[in-house]
Amino acid sequence: MKAFHNNQTLVGCASAFICEILFGLSYLFTKQAIASASGAALLSWRFLVALAVMSLFLLVGIIKIDIRGKRLRPLFLIALFQPVIYFVAETAGISATTASESGSFLACIPIVTLVASSLFLKKKPQPMQAVGICVTLSGVLCCVLAKGMDASFSPFGYLMLCLAVVSYSLYCVFVEKSVDFSDIEKTYVMVAAGAIVFTAIAIAQNISAGTLVEYIKLPLTNRDFLQAILYQGLGCSVVAFFLSNVAIANIGTNRTASFVGISTAVSILAGVFILNESFSPVQAAGTILIIGGVYLANAALKGR
Repeated sequence: MKAFHNNQTLVGCASAFICEILFGLSYLFTKQAIASASGAALLSWRFLVALAVMSLFLLVGIIKIDIRGKRLRPLFLIALFQPVIYFVAETAGISATTASESGSFLACIPIVTLVASSLFLKKKPQPMQAVGICVTLSGVLCCVLAKGMDASFSPFGYLMLCLAVVSYSLYCVFVEKSVDFSDIEKTYVMVAAGAIVFTAIAIAQNISAGTLVEYIKLPLTNRDFLQAILYQGLGCSVVAFFLSNVAIANIGTNRTASFVGISTAVSILAGVFILNESFSPVQAAGTILIIGGVYLANAALKGR
């Protein structure tokens, strides 16, 4: 029994860690693609690619989905909170606020997730787990604020960022509660919801702007955009979403949330080593705090 638990913990922690690495590296592709395409177009094509690949896997039998006779409400709630509400709110919040403000708000995801877990799952965090997450939060804030703190004073932006944080936390809660569905089933519905919602938004925007043909041809005419949607569609929307669901199923909401800061550290390091961006001592200290916080949040729970 102990060996099974240890294996379950290893699978969950590895899944959460790899998931955050994939999300962190997406920064490289997004930065290049967003210069020539709208956020809605990027999200639309990202989820269309993911849905096409997963549907192909389903047709040839690589993955299996069977939701017959099951209550679908939990599954739709998962997809509603992540990706639909989360990405809409995050995009709107980031657009209306400064980078430092949005980064600071989103850094609170692990803390809010702990609260949501306590309220809805009745799972209180271990003291060292809470300490580790607070250390990680301080590290993320160091990295975010290293380039200075600007203020937009945008109530709408702050509201959207709060909504994004809450929706991510509720996604984690409903994934853990939805034990009747496999991780593949959860991932497929999340991807399908993203494809439907964001494609509808992108088409409406481009029809209004008279650029529908350009939107349809984007992957064929823009190599940076194509690379971005392939990486985000396959690496993030398929693999990372699946790994996130696996992590929550194996180690729970609280421990999975403790890994969220890793994506910030990875995005900073990727910018430094691949894009030759600057790396200040404050960012270095923040990165160390992030890694140390993740270790503290999980090391004390080994064997439990």
